[in-house]
Amino acid sequence: MAAVKTVLFGALAALALAGCTKKDPILPGERENIREVLQTEARRAQAAETPVNRALPLALPAAEANPEWRQRHGTPIGRPAHPALSAAPALAWSANIGTGDGRRVRITADPVVAGGRVFALDALARVTAVSTGGQVLWTRDLTPPGQNANTISGGGLAFGEGKLFVVSNFGLISALDPATGGVIWQQRLAAPTTASPSVHDGLVYVVAGDEVAWAIDTETGRVRWQLAGTPDIHNVLGGPAPAITDRYAIFAFGAGEVHGAFRKGGLRLWDAQIAGERLGVASGRVRDITGDPVVVGERVIVGSHAGRMVALSLGSGKRLWTAEEGPLNPVWAAGDSVFLVSDRNELVRLSVEDGSRIWGHALPLFTDRKPRRQAGIIGHYGPVIAGGQLIVASADGRLRMFDPVSGRLVRSIELPGGATSNPVVAGGTLYVVSKKGQLVAFR
Repeated sequence: MAAVKTVLFGALAALALAGCTKKDPILPGERENIREVLQTEARRAQAAETPVNRALPLALPAAEANPEWRQRHGTPIGRPAHPALSAAPALAWSANIGTGDGRRVRITADPVVAGGRVFALDALARVTAVSTGGQVLWTRDLTPPGQNANTISGGGLAFGEGKLFVVSNFGLISALDPATGGVIWQQRLAAPTTASPSVHDGLVYVVAGDEVAWAIDTETGRVRWQLAGTPDIHNVLGGPAPAITDRYAIFAFGAGEVHGAFRKGGLRLWDAQIAGERLGVASGRVRDITGDPVVVGERVIVGSHAGRMVALSLGSGKRLWTAEEGPLNPVWAAGDSVFLVSDRNELVRLSVEDGSRIWGHALPLFTDRKPRRQAGIIGHYGPVIAGGQLIVASADGRLRMFDPVSGRLVRSIELPGGATSNPVVAGGTLYVVSKKGQLVAFR
C-alpha cells in the first residue's frame, strides 16, 4: 500500500512540474504601464466634468505703490487692492535669514514689510530684519531657554501697533521692537501653533493648537478673551490667520470649523463647517483648512485641503455657495472674481458671486516626470495680483506670471532656491522666502 502511495505522489509531482514549465501564451496588443493608464483615465474623467475655460473681462483698480505689507491678506483693513510692480521684474538681491527647509523642519511664515524693513522667520524660530536694499539689520533667536530648536518648526508674522508679532511652535507669541529685535513681551499660548497672527486696533489674534482662538492686548501681552473650537490633532504645518474687520473676527480651526465672533468681546456669533472631500484622492482625506478666511465685501471665502471652498455671510455665517476646489493658500479677490491655487495644483479663477468656475490651468504637479518616481508634489504659493499680472511663486524654482483674464502664462522667471512662502509686494518690490532660507527680492 505504501508503495502505491509513493508512485501516485511521484506521478502528481511530475504533472505539477510539467505544468510549471509550460509557457504562458503571449497576448497580442500594446503593453502599457498600469499607473499611466489609471492616471490617464482619471484625467479624462476630470476633463469631462470640468467646464470650458472662459476669458471673461476683469476690472482691476489702478495699481498703487503700497509702502507696506503688514499681515496675511485675509484681513481687508490695510490690504493692498492692486500693488504696483514692474511687468517683468528682475532679481534685485537675496539675503540669508537662517535655516531653510529640511527633512524635519519647514518655513511656514510669509514675510511682512513695514517701516522700511522686511521681516522673515526661518525654520528654527529665528527672526531676521532686512532693509529694502538687502542688508541684514538684526536677528533674534526666539528659542526658549532649555529648548531644542531642531525638534520643532513653523510659525507666523504680523506687524501692527508699532510692533512685530511673532508666533512660534514653542507655544509663544512675542512682541518685538522692529528697530532692534528686542523682546517687549511674551505670552504663552498653552499649545504649539504654526498659524500666522492678525493685528487690529489694540489686539493681536491667533489660533493655538488649531483649536483655541486668542485675543491679546498689543501693549501688555495680557489675554483679553479666548474662543474654543473642536479639538483636532491631525493638522498640516502652518495654519490659517484670522480675518479681522472693524466689528468681526473670523477664525478657522483644524477640524474644518469656521467661527465668527465680535472682535472686541469675543462673543460667538455663528459657526460653520466645511464638509466634504475629493473622492478618489488620498490627500482629500486631509480636512484641515488651508485657505485662510478672506473677507470680500460682506462675504468670507474659506476652503480646506480636502477639495471644498465656501462663501459665507460675514454677519450670519450663512452659506452662500460651495465650490469643489481646495485652496492651498489664501484666495486673492479682484473685481468680480477670486483666484486660487487648488489642491489639484491648478490655478483657478472663480466667480465671487456664485462660485462658478471661469477657468483653470494646470500647474506643474510632480517633482519627477517618471511615473515610477512620482511621489513628491511641487508646492505653489500665492497667487497675488500685482502690476496687472497674476503671480505664483513655486518650489520648482520659477516665478510664474499669468494673464488674470484668461489664465494664460505670460512669463516665467528663475527663482533661486525655489519658493517656500507666499509672495508679498510692497514698494514696487516682490519678496518671497526660498527653501534655502533666503529672502529674495524682485523689482
